[in-house]
Amino acid sequence: MDRGTGRSAFLLVVAVLLVVGGGVVASLVQSDFGAVRVQEVRFAASDGRIVHGKLFRPRGATAENPAPGVVAIHGYINSHETQSPYTIELARRGYVVLAIDQPGHGYSDPPAFAGGFGGIDALGYLRSLAFVDRDQIVLSGHSMGGWASLIAAAVVPDGYASIVVSGSSTGTFGAPEGTPTWPRNLGLVWTQYDEFSRLMWLTPTAPEARFGPKMRSLFGSAGPVEVGQLYGSIEDGTARMLYSPAVTHPGAHITTAGVAPVIDWVQRTTRAPTPLPPTDQVWMWKEVGTGLGLLGFLFALFGIAGALLDSRTFSSLAQRTAPAAGATGFAWWLGALVAAAIPVATYYFANNETATYLPTSAWFPQSITTGLMGWALLNGAISLVLVLLWFVVSGRRHGARLDTLGLRVGGWFRAIGFAVLVLGGGYALLALSQGVFHTDFRAWVIALKPLSADQARIALVYLLPFTAFFLVFGMVLHGQLRPKGAAREGADAMIANALIAGGGFLVLLLVQYMALFAGQPLVIEEPLLTIVAFQVLFLLPVAALLSTYLFARTGSVWPGAWVNGMLVTWYVVAGQATQVVPWGF
Repeated sequence: MDRGTGRSAFLLVVAVLLVVGGGVVASLVQSDFGAVRVQEVRFAASDGRIVHGKLFRPRGATAENPAPGVVAIHGYINSHETQSPYTIELARRGYVVLAIDQPGHGYSDPPAFAGGFGGIDALGYLRSLAFVDRDQIVLSGHSMGGWASLIAAAVVPDGYASIVVSGSSTGTFGAPEGTPTWPRNLGLVWTQYDEFSRLMWLTPTAPEARFGPKMRSLFGSAGPVEVGQLYGSIEDGTARMLYSPAVTHPGAHITTAGVAPVIDWVQRTTRAPTPLPPTDQVWMWKEVGTGLGLLGFLFALFGIAGALLDSRTFSSLAQRTAPAAGATGFAWWLGALVAAAIPVATYYFANNETATYLPTSAWFPQSITTGLMGWALLNGAISLVLVLLWFVVSGRRHGARLDTLGLRVGGWFRAIGFAVLVLGGGYALLALSQGVFHTDFRAWVIALKPLSADQARIALVYLLPFTAFFLVFGMVLHGQLRPKGAAREGADAMIANALIAGGGFLVLLLVQYMALFAGQPLVIEEPLLTIVAFQVLFLLPVAALLSTYLFARTGSVWPGAWVNGMLVTWYVVAGQATQVVPWGF
């Protein structure tokens, strides 16, 4: 076994250990070491759509001894897994918890926003279970999931005991307006740094919301709503309480400070079979487990790619790279700065303009994915023009040719098969984790899920545009920005290219959140796209690492372009909302 083959085998062994070990940890935590039965569920909505979710049933919940229940509903462009911290902690305390995928999210049928965001049908399903105490049901939801909970409370006014919403509001996007007496026993978790304050409570910043007329009207308060004060009466069903942890909108479901208020309100307003202090939390170990799985998946991609390139079938792809003929000195730094800045400078504009000129349809049914596609195509076009301009004006004089840009003739068709096998191996690990441990690969808002059949069809539409972007992406990194005279690309090149790919978004997010944490609105008031930018900050450096490794092994940008195109398309499509029923559904 040569050195390269041994390295690939080592990476694969580490990858499997991380995936299996992480899966075991995640599974044990979410099942409370066997005290809670965790199962995937599917049920028909009132309009015939299939709703997918995960049911957490404590062993003590039986028809003879029904337990209180909780409906947990995630926010926009998330899935039921996002609610894991809430579901794990409430199930530990003896509650039967149903966490659903909203319509058009995860594995629930599209379109998104249908059926009151899924809350009505979820409540009906939970109430139908013989082992659930129908008089002790709490509706809980984060962001858009809060609206789903409020709509369910309005449609089934006698079907719940209390409600708790995080990062959400009454009277927004179809949710009924709240009053001092409706909904019944409301807990509001409104964080100090929520990015959506203007949308939810009509105030520029989150701390101002409790002074605004909308929240004061809900609480029946003449002055500002006081944090931690009980308004009304739990016995009368008029209770209100505001919690204000010092976290952001997505931080509400991934921090102990954000999760504790939900636990507190649920236990205050219903009978907890196994009460525990709200600060007694273990869910973060599940996040450690799924995070290890995500890391193992990334290791597997490199290990599988290396093993394939060492095989006879794909040995023709593994060629020496052409001599470097890229920019050096000041020209390199200028090129790197431009390469890092252009994606950020066009990010909000391109996403919004794409939504305007290419609205959702049966062919492009995911608005966020379509926006990112438009952004990728615009960046690819700008980068292509700039790299060709450099090539004509300066590059050719210093030895630049098509092969120094990574555009090696031949092998591109075989690169497609290579990419399919690389991603197929990673997909098998994810399918293993999903099937055996009932978990996906994730860390906070970074989440990789298996594609449903419909999502796989959707992905085919977006694949070529994303791949085209990564083809140009590779030409810039490994052609224009591979300094003339540089040695074969190694760890230093991988780090440099990852910083170029993600550096602009790192600066963007620092600027945005420095303003937010200073008590100001976001500098660019685009909260949804700003949160999505965290995922871009993850994806682009990963793509740079893969592209650099594959270019070093093959001397071509084609393998990296196809691997990254498939990976990013899979990641984005599986994690986004489907607003329109897609073609072939």
